[in-house]
Amino acid sequence: MTTHHLTAGFLPLLDSVLLVLAREKGFAEDEGLDLHLVRESSWANIRDRAAIGHFPIAQMLAPMPLAASLGLTPIAVPTIAPVVLGLGNNAVTVSQTLWETMADQGAPGDLQAKAAGAALRKVVASSSRKLRFGVVHQTSSHNYELRYWLAASGIQPDRDIEIVVLPPPLLPDALGAGSIDGYCVGEPWNSIGVAERGAHIATVKASIWRTSPDKVLGMRADWAEQNPEIVAAVIRVIYRAGLWCSDPAHHDEIAEIMAGEAYLNAPAGIVGRALSGRLDVGGGVVADVPDFFVPHRNDANFPWKSHALWYYSQMVRWGEVAASQENSEIAAGAFRPDLYRAALAPLVVPAPETDYRAEYTRAFFDGQVFDPQHLDEYLAEHCA
Repeated sequence: MTTHHLTAGFLPLLDSVLLVLAREKGFAEDEGLDLHLVRESSWANIRDRAAIGHFPIAQMLAPMPLAASLGLTPIAVPTIAPVVLGLGNNAVTVSQTLWETMADQGAPGDLQAKAAGAALRKVVASSSRKLRFGVVHQTSSHNYELRYWLAASGIQPDRDIEIVVLPPPLLPDALGAGSIDGYCVGEPWNSIGVAERGAHIATVKASIWRTSPDKVLGMRADWAEQNPEIVAAVIRVIYRAGLWCSDPAHHDEIAEIMAGEAYLNAPAGIVGRALSGRLDVGGGVVADVPDFFVPHRNDANFPWKSHALWYYSQMVRWGEVAASQENSEIAAGAFRPDLYRAALAPLVVPAPETDYRAEYTRAFFDGQVFDPQHLDEYLAEHCA
């Protein structure tokens, strides 16, 4: 078997776990890949180093391939995502001061997005200053989910609340210093905020938009076209890593691996919270969150074009790109289920036969429906 040397960029987040397991548990080696992982400090670095070819593949925010393909990035090159690195893993964390005020306004502390949003709306309406929330990147799932949650709760982003960008590891310190009042980020940085900065988790991605993607494995489209065998091998590697990661019997070992200095450099006990979905939300309260992070189940690794179109709809909603047939086709084209199916065919594993699915009322906390067959109507209703 020919060995292919492959460098992948990643950020210190729990959902880099499938890339890490690909290397640490030998899944990459089994497919003839000598996988070298490079930890980066910000999504901007990942974006730019992937664009210029430093990283043939990289952990990316789910909307990032769309942004690069739509020309929204400094070095815009067509970029694709043929496999997803899991569902969920995000949360919205606030300072203890803000949480106490939200609790006074009726927030029950059960992580449900609707009740937490209603309480935050009352706080915003009575506050003498504009609150400031942090997200990890402008074209991130975090930014769009936070904005969706705020807007559906009656809070107008930018007008009522300021949103700023900071790298994930800096968010707990920014909260502790009083520079921000809350943030939306992936684990372990919510749990670290709780453990080290007295923060409180207000709600979770699993409540805002259930079983939705957060990170993908991204790559330049031209590189993928030139290296189809490597791309197929990478997809199989991520699939196998996701299957192994989904077994609770492996969670303690995974937490120890991810806690290492080369990866998250955080206590294994904190890392393990996201794997189990058993979160310390603050104030000594522990909550069990079903499907907080899903590495494999529910077609978690499948790159639905409909998910890409939801992120595109939010880009339109917040004025980042114009709505057009061409742009919607570019956005949908960034996710590549065809490559996913072809790569897994030798394993004889089931994969969805369609590229699109509707996200019905059970998915979004406000009961809204996103049907990609009626994209124009959705944009007209939500993005006017």
